[in-house]
Amino acid sequence: MGSMVVVGVDGSSSSHAAVVQAAREAERRGAELRVVHAFSWPVGPMYAPLDPSPLNMLAHDAAQDARRVAPGVEVGDAVMIGGAVSVLVAESRAADLVVVGRRGIGGFIGMLLGSTAVSVAAHSHCPVLVVREEPDGAGPVVLAVDGSPEGEKAVEFAFAEAASRGTELVAVHAWLPDHEPAGTGVESPERLLAQAVAGRAERYPDVTVRQEVLSGETREVLIEASRNAQLMVAGARGRGGFSGMLLGSVSQALLHHALCPVAVVRGRA
Repeated sequence: MGSMVVVGVDGSSSSHAAVVQAAREAERRGAELRVVHAFSWPVGPMYAPLDPSPLNMLAHDAAQDARRVAPGVEVGDAVMIGGAVSVLVAESRAADLVVVGRRGIGGFIGMLLGSTAVSVAAHSHCPVLVVREEPDGAGPVVLAVDGSPEGEKAVEFAFAEAASRGTELVAVHAWLPDHEPAGTGVESPERLLAQAVAGRAERYPDVTVRQEVLSGETREVLIEASRNAQLMVAGARGRGGFSGMLLGSVSQALLHHALCPVAVVRGRA
């Protein structure tokens, strides 16, 4: 699969969970892991230059944690000057996966999701995995299917994840019975779903695929489907929304409310 997984760290419990998950992802992929901490120098006459030693130690300690989780993975660490989002988006150009925690040190108490996670998912050049602090579940990989061209990358990513995790893939398409799937070019939601996952049995012979067409509002259906999943996979944008949007409403809803880690797939899959 990929050659490098990047994980962003800031010393929070959420970023620790991201390091653990990123180490496992790198191990499954046979990839290198790069642990990155980003910071901005304070400017102005009131500020003295910062000693970068504690920041270097933060990245170093996170890398050590990763090595304990996956001893066979090659792990490097780096402290980069700049905002977390801009640094991680730049890192995503050479990565096959970027992993971030759901919430960092900043933000308001009670927030379900930090701004860094949303912004990285919206701008990354590769898939982004947003990790919860709770332990991983043992359920299937759930794939949100809408039949869009952007969603094809998510389908490929989901199959690869299910294969590497040795688990079932549940492909879910949600629809409202009172609304025909207009513009999809297929006769029914069942056919849309079947066409979306077709043609991958040869590449992923060990992946069992279960197809589910569920009645209801897309976001609500997928959030409920995440309850027993170990991973939810969705494209960055579906058929709806406004032209030029970087992150669709369904992807945003899953990032905020899904009950398992969420992979938002854009760019390279």
